[in-house]
Amino acid sequence: MLPLPLARLHRDDVLIAAVGLFGGLFLWAVGPRSQNGPVLDAPWTALVPLTVMAALELVRRTAPRAAPALGTLAMGVEVLTPGNLVTVLMYTDLLYAAVVYGTPAAARRIPVAAFLFTVGVTVGLFTWTRGPEALVVGILAGLVCLAPALTGVSVRNHREAAEAARLRADRTALPAEKDRVRAVTAERARMARELHDVVANHLSAIAVHSTAALSIDDPGTSRDALTVIRENSVEGLAEMRRLIGLLRDGSGEPEPATAPTLDALDTLVAQAATSGAAGGLVLTLDDTRPAPDRLPAPVESAAYRIVQESLTNALKHAAPGPVTVRLGRSGRSLTVRVSSVYGDLPQPRAPGSGAGLAGMRERVALLAGEFEAGPVTGGNGGRIWRVRAELPVDEGNVTS
Repeated sequence: MLPLPLARLHRDDVLIAAVGLFGGLFLWAVGPRSQNGPVLDAPWTALVPLTVMAALELVRRTAPRAAPALGTLAMGVEVLTPGNLVTVLMYTDLLYAAVVYGTPAAARRIPVAAFLFTVGVTVGLFTWTRGPEALVVGILAGLVCLAPALTGVSVRNHREAAEAARLRADRTALPAEKDRVRAVTAERARMARELHDVVANHLSAIAVHSTAALSIDDPGTSRDALTVIRENSVEGLAEMRRLIGLLRDGSGEPEPATAPTLDALDTLVAQAATSGAAGGLVLTLDDTRPAPDRLPAPVESAAYRIVQESLTNALKHAAPGPVTVRLGRSGRSLTVRVSSVYGDLPQPRAPGSGAGLAGMRERVALLAGEFEAGPVTGGNGGRIWRVRAELPVDEGNVTS
């Protein structure tokens, strides 16, 4: 099994090592020498540092600390041999890679060490020879050691700056994405409430009257039930088309969205009374608010939808008897109460999903109001199902 650095060889490092090795072999075969009068005069001795340097290029990225250290030792051997230019070039690449891929501490220390080495070689050689060749050697030392280290510092700084910019962009994009998800979720919840409140009323009437038509063997009753079923089907289809139009991108023909108001409660209760007559329901509206009393649009819309959903539930689940809708104003709040008889039904109950109560609670919660629904004891000792909502009203937004 390969050691960990070798197991993670990068494709570019392998390519650099292969090009360096074969390039160095080519120069060695051609015959030019980079220096004269070496200690190790045999031509083959130049292949030793060349091969070591090519092997170190394989781990230039995965072992950025060990590679330049061993490469420096190989360069010490290189100066004793006839020399090979490719060996020197690969050493400069090892110093560059050590700065770019090494630790932050190594990236700081290597350029300093290269600078001190360059100055030391130049000053030491000048002190010894007192000749201009010391300056030439100093320049060569700078090109071999200092130049690749400074280039690595520049590249590393650019990469770190780019990474920091990317992280800042990610941190900025994350809250924006969360806001977008919350907005989409809230809009989907709002559309789900609208769809349930608007369409469920018509479907409940259809369910109640279809049950009556199937259970009562009377042509007149069946005709009346089918008439109500048709009316609710047409109205429900129209509402569905309106909601679908609101979901389009504007290329179709959506109808303008109009928020329901409490002025339309008379019509809503009358429609529910017609639908509930077959089930023995008697609907009444008791509005004790001062007139005229215009409330903020969100309050009126929520109150209307709460009454609409409560009447839908009464059509599906209430026992025969009175269904009362009461509206009242008390200070800074609007009170909505809908009560119906709680008991057994003579016919099968229409199925319910519980989404209606959840939708009403959500509407009230959005206005920071209070909501309760459940069976309570009525004034005559009987059991009634009561829905009660307290909707806060901002007096500054109320127009009379």
